[in-house]
Amino acid sequence: MAVSRHTIGTLGNEPDQSENDGPVRLPGPRKTLRVGFSTGSAATAAAQGALRQLLGLPGGETVEVSLPGGESLTIPLLSHGRSGSRGEALVVKDAGDDPDATHGARIGARVGFAGEGSQETLILRGGEGVGRVTKPGLPVAVGEPAINPVPRRMLQKNLAALWQESGLDRPLQVEVEIFVPDGVEIARHTLNPRLGILGGISILGTTGLVRPFSHDAYRATIVSALKVARAVGLASAVLTTGGKSEEYLRDILPRRPEESFVQMGDYVRFALRAAINLGFTRLTVGAFFGKAVKIAQGFGHTHASRGLANFRELARWIYEITGNPDLAQAVARANTAREVLENLPAASLPAVIGEVGRRMLAALRDHVGPTPELAAVIMDFNGTPLFWGGEVEGAQ
Repeated sequence: MAVSRHTIGTLGNEPDQSENDGPVRLPGPRKTLRVGFSTGSAATAAAQGALRQLLGLPGGETVEVSLPGGESLTIPLLSHGRSGSRGEALVVKDAGDDPDATHGARIGARVGFAGEGSQETLILRGGEGVGRVTKPGLPVAVGEPAINPVPRRMLQKNLAALWQESGLDRPLQVEVEIFVPDGVEIARHTLNPRLGILGGISILGTTGLVRPFSHDAYRATIVSALKVARAVGLASAVLTTGGKSEEYLRDILPRRPEESFVQMGDYVRFALRAAINLGFTRLTVGAFFGKAVKIAQGFGHTHASRGLANFRELARWIYEITGNPDLAQAVARANTAREVLENLPAASLPAVIGEVGRRMLAALRDHVGPTPELAAVIMDFNGTPLFWGGEVEGAQ
């Protein structure tokens, strides 16, 4: 299989949302913007540079990072050398033309040997400036460094490959410490304190890349996708919040034409009104539980920068449905939508999801007026449909 390689330069305008719903992929004209790389890619590059120093391997001022999608990314090292018995390297995180709070942050790694054994071992630690998880509901367990699952897999894969290339005849046996010298200060400008991630930033990323986009260009791609659907004679569309939700909705609605699926991302109100203006008579909106709660609470744009889901309001709904004050209090204290969903008792789940779905449909109706027909699908984070509101076409 051919592997494409990128240096940090330019890629098309394809937005990357490093959240549960994965990257949003939409057709349409692209404006050339400079691509960047995630904190996960930066940490992986630094760890490779540090391991190279530990093993005494020759190398230049860059490393090649294998990305989750099979691509390869060239990342420059800021510095590299030995630190006592460990190798050490630093990378400057480059978010390209979509700078965020971590753009320009120095992300480093120290790598040492972790004994000799018959099984591959990578002991991962969070050093200075890497946050620690203190609340449930996140992809990483309480007490662990805030290094998300995809970056953890990237570290394992890339370091194992470099270890094998070195010619050592035993499995990878290393201890890796990721550190961010200014991470404590940077984290103050992120959502980490609200999420209970304390002491630094998170190491994130789903694709390894940060692909920037302008809001105007993104809205234009939504309109383009809707126009394609109308051009092939469709009057019904399925609006999804990202690539992963679309993938699951295609399985749930297998008889729907490919062109009917349109990834609206966070632009709920805009996509609905654009569809009306183009003459669609039926719209199905599919979302994971967390986005569904935000839509139900009236958010026309669901990105975190526009506000967080109000779990106190959700708790009030749940108390009205169940009469269970303990459950309502637990929801009000929840850290994430995932935590809410995972802790709902099975006996209460149908009623709670039904209420969120009913309110979601009502909020969608407020956005569009009396027409078109509306349907909604709410999924758990594995793609299992929890709520179908309205007559969902194309299901088996």
